[in-house]
Amino acid sequence: MGATLSKRTRIFLGILLIYAIGIAAVLYHVVSDLDPRYRESAEESLVETSQVLAALVEQDVRDGALDTRRMDALFKSVYARQFEAQIFGVRKTHVELRAYITDRSGTVIYDSTGQSLGKDFAQWRDVRMTLKGEYGARTSLDIPTDGNSAVMYMAAPVRWNTNAQGAGSGEIIGVVTVGKPVQTFGQFVAAARSRTLYAGMLSVVAVLVLAVTVSVWLVRPFGLIADYARYVNAQKGFHPWRLARRAWELLRAAYDEMRDALAGRNYVADYVQTLTHEVKSPLSAIRGAAELLQEPMEEAQRQRFLHNIHRETQRIQEMVDRMMELTALETRRVLDTVQPVPLLPLLEELAHASQGAAALRRVRITVAASTDATVEADPFLLRRALSNLLDNALDFSPDGGAIELGLHLEGRGVCVTVCDQGPGIPPYAQDKVFEKFYSLARPHSRKKSTGLGLSFVKEIAALHRGRIELTNRPEAGGETQASGAIATLWLPRSPKARAH
Repeated sequence: MGATLSKRTRIFLGILLIYAIGIAAVLYHVVSDLDPRYRESAEESLVETSQVLAALVEQDVRDGALDTRRMDALFKSVYARQFEAQIFGVRKTHVELRAYITDRSGTVIYDSTGQSLGKDFAQWRDVRMTLKGEYGARTSLDIPTDGNSAVMYMAAPVRWNTNAQGAGSGEIIGVVTVGKPVQTFGQFVAAARSRTLYAGMLSVVAVLVLAVTVSVWLVRPFGLIADYARYVNAQKGFHPWRLARRAWELLRAAYDEMRDALAGRNYVADYVQTLTHEVKSPLSAIRGAAELLQEPMEEAQRQRFLHNIHRETQRIQEMVDRMMELTALETRRVLDTVQPVPLLPLLEELAHASQGAAALRRVRITVAASTDATVEADPFLLRRALSNLLDNALDFSPDGGAIELGLHLEGRGVCVTVCDQGPGIPPYAQDKVFEKFYSLARPHSRKKSTGLGLSFVKEIAALHRGRIELTNRPEAGGETQASGAIATLWLPRSPKARAH
């Protein structure tokens, strides 16, 4: 047993080593990729700024001559502004953006810093490429011997004699270049690296704790072999059927424990990735609105941004609540309590409860049942599943449409159908509708749900030894068309009901 334990220990340590190497590789890739991603983000902002300033300069062009007086007044005012902004741990107190304007020959006729006025910049890439009508950008050192003095420059053309086709069609008579020291956003890169490394180390510790716990289950199936050997030795006589049954029970136990252990680890990773992806969008919206609220604005705009923050916060809260419900459901192996549930009264009750929401869009809900049927089920979970299907149908139903709840027998089971007259399921989404966090935009609001409702229904169906399908409604000829969707929930009938 000592040798076996030692071997298992080596396997376990090898798995942890592979994991540590993988995490280190991922962290190295993420950390090394932060600086380029921040540079790309800064470049995109500088491109827009250069275009805005170029449009401003074009308004003052007279007979092909560049007038820089407005730019001079603008930057003097900007550099004189006093403010204090706390941006995620970085304190900012002055504007570091710089700009210069060159004429069609590449000579600097304006420089916000006053250092390059009159110099020939025709060979600088930002000026040279822009004068030729191409995208001009460069990164140069302010101090050749100091690598921390790099400045990113993005240029935009100044045009004259634009024709009826609009901006971008006239003669290029100059270039507006805006620049920003790389060191200004280097602080954010350093902070992001620190947070990433901290989160990585924290995840390693958390996974190590989880691995130690899971390892108990992982090594348990190997011990089952020794348990079976002891069981065989304890038997008096040879009983093939009893030994085979015992072996089958142990194999099932080993399979269940290994499956639960491995699925548990993948389950955590899957939820972390998908939740992170889905929460990123509302968090970005909240962050953007919060930053804009720091600027002076009209009360109507302020209220709109506050409403956006409240809406996105509710979206995150709903997502977390639904995810917790789904998580609790997925960890259940069997239903705790079941009882006979007549389906027809349940469908009629749900249809009646949804009439208020349906009336707002003049959607008719009807129940068409060829027979009544009883299933052994958890009443609460079954009601939640059917309610989710009905809510989904309401979300996609057109104004004045109809929803039909159906009930009919099929072999040893019963089928509950929910049909709507909405746009149907597009081909690209037909194999994704039950995936977690996957959702289609609602026809009326153009907004998406949490993407957990149908996953919830799928788990409830599995617990009841049933299945759920969602397809487009068939037309008379048998071909599918986008004239509505039909959800079909198949459940096994109660044994007592089948006996009758």
